[in-house]
This record gives sequence, C-alpha cells and structure tokens, in this order.
Amino acid sequence: MRPRGANLAASSRNTVASKTGVIVIGSGIGGLCCAGLLARGGKEVVVLEAHSKPGGAAHGFGKTYHYESGPSLWSGLGRWPSSNPLAQILRALGQELEVIEYRDWDVLCPEGHLRIGVGNADFEAVVQQLRGPEAVAEWQRFMQVLQPIAAAADALPLLALRPGADVMAQLLRRGGQLLPHLAAMRHLGGAFGPLVDQHLRDPFLRHWVDLLCFLISGLPMAGTNAAAMATLFGQWFEPDACLDFPKGGSKAVVMALVRGLEANGGELRLRSRVKRVLLDGERAIGVELESGEQIHAEHVVSNADVWSTLKLLPEGVARGWQRQRGDTPACGSFLHLHLGFDATGLDDLPIHTVWVGDWERGITAERNAVVVSIPSVLDPSMAPAGRHVLHAYTPANEPWELWRGLDRDSPDYQTLRRERCQVFWDVLEQRIPDIRQRCDVVMEGTPLTHRRFLNVHNGSYGPALPANEGLFPGVTTPLKRFWMCGSSTFPGIGIPPVAASGALAAHGILGRKSQQELLESLGL
Repeated sequence: MRPRGANLAASSRNTVASKTGVIVIGSGIGGLCCAGLLARGGKEVVVLEAHSKPGGAAHGFGKTYHYESGPSLWSGLGRWPSSNPLAQILRALGQELEVIEYRDWDVLCPEGHLRIGVGNADFEAVVQQLRGPEAVAEWQRFMQVLQPIAAAADALPLLALRPGADVMAQLLRRGGQLLPHLAAMRHLGGAFGPLVDQHLRDPFLRHWVDLLCFLISGLPMAGTNAAAMATLFGQWFEPDACLDFPKGGSKAVVMALVRGLEANGGELRLRSRVKRVLLDGERAIGVELESGEQIHAEHVVSNADVWSTLKLLPEGVARGWQRQRGDTPACGSFLHLHLGFDATGLDDLPIHTVWVGDWERGITAERNAVVVSIPSVLDPSMAPAGRHVLHAYTPANEPWELWRGLDRDSPDYQTLRRERCQVFWDVLEQRIPDIRQRCDVVMEGTPLTHRRFLNVHNGSYGPALPANEGLFPGVTTPLKRFWMCGSSTFPGIGIPPVAASGALAAHGILGRKSQQELLESLGL
C-alpha cells in the first residue's frame, strides 16, 4: 500500500499490491463511506473507480465553470450533532466540511411562482396565502404526527444497525433510548403514503409532500420510506432549519471522504475498471481489471448498482439470488442541462428552482418536473467573475425506452435530444427571457449521457422498490465475503441512505467491537 497522505493524482497511476484486505468497487458516496470506515478500523482498503474522477453521481467536473453532476439538496452537514449518516461518517474520519447555509428556494407550479423557506413558519405563511387557515391547521396537525416518528428514527441511528444481525437484539441493546418511542416505531419500516392519506386532505399540501418524496427517493409518497421522510421533515421544518451547500459543491464532499480514506491508509485508484469478481467456489477472493491485472482480497464490496454488479459475477453462482436481483425494477432516467452564462443584472436568483407543470398528471409523469440549481449564487468560486454556472435535470422521469439503441452521433439522437431538452429552456425563459443569448457554455444530456458518465444501468436513478412492498435488500449476499452498498441496498436511494449503506457493509466486515467504538466516539 502507498504511504498515508499520497495525493489523489498519484493514486490513479500507482499499481497496488496483488493482495489487499478489502476491495471496494466504485467510488460513489456509499463506497467511499464504506472504504473510509474500513480504513479507520485498520483494514487495508483499495477503492477501484472506472471513471477519471471519484464520486459517482456526486462527482464534479469542469475547470472554468465547476459543474455538478448530481445531488442538489444537502442538509445536516453544517452542524453537530447531526442525524445525517454522511455527517457522522465525515466526523468519524476527522474531516470538516465548509458549508454555506441558505433558507429558501423557488417553486414554479400551477399555483404560481412561490418563494418557499425551510422552517415551519415560512412554509405556513405560504400555505396561509395560498390555501387559508384551515390548510395551515391541517399542516400543523400533520407535523405533530410526524414529530414522534422522527424522534423514533433519531433514537435508532442507521449507523447503530449491523447487517445480518438479529434486529431484536440490536433494539434491546438500545432499549433505554428506544423505550419512549415504541409507539411510533411501527411506522419506521413502512411507506409514507398511508400517513399522508390519513392526515392530509388539502390538494396543495398533498402535492407538495408528493413532490418532496419524489425528489428524495425517485418514487411518489406511496412508495417512499416513512422513516426517511419523517426524519427529513423533522430537519427541514424546525424553527431554525436551514439547508447546506458544501462550498465547492458536491466535489468538496467527495474529496473530504477521499481525504478521510487516505489519512487512514486507504487508497483510491482511478481509471481502474473491474471486469469480473474472482471467486473460489462461492467465496469472493478478489477482482480482475479490464487491464488484465488481478488483485486478491479478503473481502470485496460492490458500490455499483445491482444490475452492474450482477454482470461482474458468473451466471452459474447463486442463481436464484442473481435471478431475483436481476429482475429488480428501475426508476426512470434523466435529462440534463449544464450552462455557463452571463450573470449581469441577475441579482436575485435563487440557488434552486423546482418547476412542476401539472399536478394532475402526477409527479412521475415525463417532463412534468424540472430541478434547476445555480450554485454560484451562493458560491461565486464555482464560476468566473460575473458569470453563473447552472445544472438542471428532470428528476428520474425520463423513459429509457425512448433512447434505447440510439447512436449518440446520429441525426435522430440529436433531434430527439433537442426536442426533449426544450423543457429546460421553457422553464428558464420564464425567469430569464434572454438566457440563450447569455450562454457561453451549453451542454444537453440524455439518459445515454447519464449512463455513459455514471456507469448506471439504463441511466436509472436506482431501483424502484416501493417501501409499501418491503425494505431494500441488505448489504449481504449469498456469496461469502462479497458485499454490496449504495442505492441498490438498504436504506435505499439518496445521499444519507447510501452513506448509511456503506457504514453497514463496513460494520459487517469489521465486527461489533469496531462498530461500538465508532458509535461511542460519535456519541450515538
């Protein structure tokens, strides 16, 4: 292994030893969290990343303009204590993250152009204006219902769980903390939709909750996990609530995790695409890279999505599991727009704007929702002086079938991309009529682009596994010493869940004693 503190550029050139402790396939947030905790726990760790940049869906790119490839909404990173598993892992790795706090964002919806603040008072003021006092009272009652559920979720931190262990035994060990929350704990494993159906009648409130669920999980509220949403609502609607933008963007979060990995002796190798997992019977013993290099290890963890992971395994092993996981349904894909543009006279732009065309079509309807982020509004270092950088995307509502089999260099592809991406310009021109004339960089992306740069199946957001039909599969597999983490595993899609999945895989490898030391060091 290379010495601690070796730089990231060097790690992409070095050749690792033929044997190591743990191989992590993929440097997404889940994989980096897993690898960092393993290194902290004393394991030799090598992270193998096919791309030239770490971070998976959270990587940043560009030199003049600093573009975001994925996550837009961050919370729970700028304060401690925090219930965000990512914040907990960064703290465990000794990494501080500079964030810029903000408290509102814009929504363009059938009700009009709204400036909506986080924090209950600001949101209630919007509801009062749109729907009147009865809707405000309904929302207040709903928040009272969610409070004990959020408290129950906080009392059982995701980092306190271990894979494959008896859940009841884990609960009993935390009995003192959990006893006051027993009544609310029945909601933690279910879907959010039934709670909404029981307590919200106002159409705008129901649409609003459905939108938030879709932005977080890629599924409407009927399929989104209740514990995740109750926790998020508990954070967003506190009196002093705020959202966090990591200074430097998503890349800053990724690089903090890389620093934590390397500071503990772990290694990241870029441009190192894994061809297959090496097995001895039904036990993982390492990987073979596309270059032909073989690396042996005591454990192998895949942070790739479930479909990509299965392609790394021989068809004849664990057939039933492979068949079952191969049939996992996928969320929709994305259209993307990246811009660099003249900011002259645009002094009151929000960092985020969410557009919804028609509530009645359903939040999952294709090109019916767009998310726009302009991070340079908060962090001017992400764009040249006097200019802004923008990332817009359709949140997991673009059908893969429209793009299947198209050649990216063909006229048919170019025409379809232009037609489908028109939705971005329609939204942006509502706020900046001359946006096209202001641009010096325009990059339109499709599901093919999403698949190409993020190495994800069909450009998908991840598995479409509704919470009302059961939890996401765990991080264990039928193959010995072969683990998974990331958005295809419990707790599911989103930054906090994938961070937690990385921790769960690390706990499984390191054991209970190491996990207990981690929890004690964090005061969890």
